[in-house]
Amino acid sequence: MRDYRVLPAGDTALVVEFGDRIDRELNAAVLALAHSLEALRIPGIIETVPTFRSLMVHYEPLVLPASALAARIETLVRNLTAHDRTGHLWHLPVCYDSELAMDLDQVAQLTSLSVQQVIEQHSAPTYHVYMLGFLPGQAYLGEVVAELALNRLETPRTRIPAGSLAIAARMSCVFPLETPCGWHIIGRCPVPLWDHSRATALLAPGDQVRFAPVSLREFEKLARGVLEGKLRLEPIGEVVGAAA
Repeated sequence: MRDYRVLPAGDTALVVEFGDRIDRELNAAVLALAHSLEALRIPGIIETVPTFRSLMVHYEPLVLPASALAARIETLVRNLTAHDRTGHLWHLPVCYDSELAMDLDQVAQLTSLSVQQVIEQHSAPTYHVYMLGFLPGQAYLGEVVAELALNRLETPRTRIPAGSLAIAARMSCVFPLETPCGWHIIGRCPVPLWDHSRATALLAPGDQVRFAPVSLREFEKLARGVLEGKLRLEPIGEVVGAAA
């Protein structure tokens, strides 16, 4: 049985920790446990919230006591084995034009790369969606290639536009809303990652993302399509991976 621990988070939630690092194997265990709990539909469980290395399980203590929930979790973790899980593969258009990428030149200088090399290296990987957090619909995507791994800005900005594409350390994010930010902004995505009217996120933990560079003109056309309700992004396929 893999190592884990269960911690109380107030009176109505338990946190199941699988480790203390950002790691795809740990995240696979988190997502596998979330999938198992959701599939069982245990009365009293309200919601599961995956993070990089842990799963928060919200529950109704009058229906499901903490001790009973912890026992169910122990049984599931003991029998947690690799299985196929299906997520979505998304291609997100991103404009890396300097008009929208306020830190792109600086990132190129800090990494001793050309601007074009930064764009190529950032858009080449297929990113794993580890978790959603900070803002509604905001997906933490890994991993950024080591050549682009940078510390956060010494002085965060008080405001960046919605859709800003950013990097920090080995993570990349598209910020769904206008927000303060200390990450390096290298582009912008015209596709909304959060549907406020439906309170739904485009991406989900376990999904995969590829960034497709577009020109400023293409970005503006796509942005108009969003405003006019003519652009609706669909996944281009499904991805199947092992969740240990």
